[in-house]
Amino acid sequence: MAYDRTAMLKLLRPAMTRILTPLGRALVGRGIGPNAVTAVGTLGTVVSALLFFPLGQLTWGALVITLFVLFDLLDGVVARLGGKGGSTWGAFLDSTLDRVADAAIFAGLILYFINTDDTLMAAVTLVCLAAGTIVSYAKARAEGLGLTADVGLAERPERLVVALVAACFSGLGVPYILPVGMWLLAVASVITVGQRVVAVYQQTREK
Repeated sequence: MAYDRTAMLKLLRPAMTRILTPLGRALVGRGIGPNAVTAVGTLGTVVSALLFFPLGQLTWGALVITLFVLFDLLDGVVARLGGKGGSTWGAFLDSTLDRVADAAIFAGLILYFINTDDTLMAAVTLVCLAAGTIVSYAKARAEGLGLTADVGLAERPERLVVALVAACFSGLGVPYILPVGMWLLAVASVITVGQRVVAVYQQTREK
């Protein structure tokens, strides 16, 4: 099964793989494949984000979502240990459900800001959601055309880390950290879109 990871996850993978291998082996022994793990991780992320964040339970939401985000690594462990579903279809499903999970996280934060009457931050977080989607689409579309678009300040791991860490500490009472995090993420995501557009443009000019 092909998994596309950025540098951050590649650095974390060896340690996380050692931690998750016993659980992965147990799942394989029960006939559970990586596609099922991916689906459970996404479902858990979506439910957690849309339940905890709108209710203002930012810290609990961030912690529970982080737990389910680990399924993004566990599905790879299960695939390597021989779980059913490690295939091109599995890679497609994994990438697609990643987008669903990301959308749910930012949608939950948008609902939180709406519920707290912070229209400006709801709009900023909406920019994070939209720009993040475009960042992922630009890379996928470039690869579909035989090009590459791996550049950028804010790829998926960076977006998740900023959003979840900011939400977690905001829930603990750290002032301004969530608005600052969303502003930084919005700017970085828009810049990343521009970087990928420029990268693809330069490659097309070279042909």
